[in-house]
Amino acid sequence: MAARRRPLVRRLAGSSAPALLAVALLLSGCGGQTDPVPTTTVPSPVVPAAKAAPPDIPIVWPLTGVATDEIAARPALAIKIENSRDARPQTGLEDADVVWEEVVEGGITRYVAVYHSTIPDVVEPVRSVRPMDPAIVAPLDGILAYSGAQPPFITAVGDAGVQSVIMDAGDAGFRRDPNRYAPHNVIGDPEAFLAQDDGERTTPPPAQFRFGAAGKSTAAADGTAAKHLAVTMSAAQRSVWDWSAKARQWQRSEGDDPSMSTSGEQHAAENVVVLEVQVTNTSYKDPSGAPVPETQLVGSGTGLVASGGKILEVEWSKESLHEPVVLTVAGEPVELEPGSTWVELMPSGTGSFTTS
Repeated sequence: MAARRRPLVRRLAGSSAPALLAVALLLSGCGGQTDPVPTTTVPSPVVPAAKAAPPDIPIVWPLTGVATDEIAARPALAIKIENSRDARPQTGLEDADVVWEEVVEGGITRYVAVYHSTIPDVVEPVRSVRPMDPAIVAPLDGILAYSGAQPPFITAVGDAGVQSVIMDAGDAGFRRDPNRYAPHNVIGDPEAFLAQDDGERTTPPPAQFRFGAAGKSTAAADGTAAKHLAVTMSAAQRSVWDWSAKARQWQRSEGDDPSMSTSGEQHAAENVVVLEVQVTNTSYKDPSGAPVPETQLVGSGTGLVASGGKILEVEWSKESLHEPVVLTVAGEPVELEPGSTWVELMPSGTGSFTTS
């Protein structure tokens, strides 16, 4: 689907030129008569050439590490997207820089899709916010768009310093899809969401992960070759990733079925990050009476990174609400492949993964 882009910030290169030294020699005449004063231009002294300056650090998109000439002058836009069977196929998910998959009530999952380098025309279906979302989006200091939520969840987003754009509050950019039934039919307009930027967002957003050069990520260098990664998020959700050497991507399936966009494109990512996390039930319930779970992201744990056709066990940590997740191996930082990243927040104890 065609993407529309907002204004760009250009990198400006400085320049300088050596100055010429003009010296006038004043010659005095003899006797009482003054001769005309000749003017002579003396060449500048030869200055040893300075050492060549190191090449500029490449400009990269902060959320993907992909090289670019220009970076868009907009904040990160996160959008809550549904992943129940009734929500599929989704629209616009394939354009996200980062996608976080989280378990919600009943064991189904939802996504926090983060956009910056590419802005799709529409996303669908947009759903409501959950208690773990502030910890995901706070490090971006951007905008979070969603259909609505219980009041304490909305308050938590604001308390995290994140700007909300909410359908139920009457904010612009939402409409219903007549070809789907509620509540799985909310269409979001990302450009309309970005147009409501309050001017206090971080632009461009800070990087959330470290990236290496293509083919030289930590997993690609030190990992174990693998072609298949299956993550059991719950009894209701099994997220499967298969390595495509041709596309140089991990391609996603929902169980045995390819995970597809309405564009006909299979969802895929250069990096898949699995974080083993604690998930606890809150005192809140959804309309069906099921308890609303919350993923605990502030803390630490173990996980794995799949990049470049290899898989590497890692440790993860997040020091506070506003700090991003840090990935390490034996205390050393992990670098991902340039490109999109999907993060699986796999519940500890009830979740599991297999590789082959």
